[in-house]
Amino acid sequence: MNELEQMYQEIILDAARDRHGEGKIDDPDGESFQVNPTCGDQVTMQVNVEDGKIALAWDGHGCSISQASISIMSDLVQGKTVEEFNDLYSTFRRMMDQQGADISDADADLLDDASAFQGVSKFPMRIKCALLGWMALRDATDQALE
Repeated sequence: MNELEQMYQEIILDAARDRHGEGKIDDPDGESFQVNPTCGDQVTMQVNVEDGKIALAWDGHGCSISQASISIMSDLVQGKTVEEFNDLYSTFRRMMDQQGADISDADADLLDDASAFQGVSKFPMRIKCALLGWMALRDATDQALE
């Protein structure tokens, strides 16, 4: 394993342990429950959108990839606008679709720690794990805006 892959693995393991954004919102504007039956991952994502900015909380369990992805996404998205989240979502999704190919420096900068999941995109069975929380947030945010 090269140095970069090792650093990415550390980021993912740390984020899976720390679980940033975990909690509950008493009266959420939107809520989404998502399951990845292949791996057993589950997440309930709750959001409020106030003045166009996202506040989120989540609860769930699953493999370290799903939990780390949700934790890192929470840090990236908390307090951002819906448009900023949509840019992040599109960029993360594009990275997952590239099957491990290098991403641009601009995409890496935008994704920050989420770029650590670039290596995950080489493994089709693990892509769903990494995307679970992102899809839940997308769904919850869409509900909040209805």
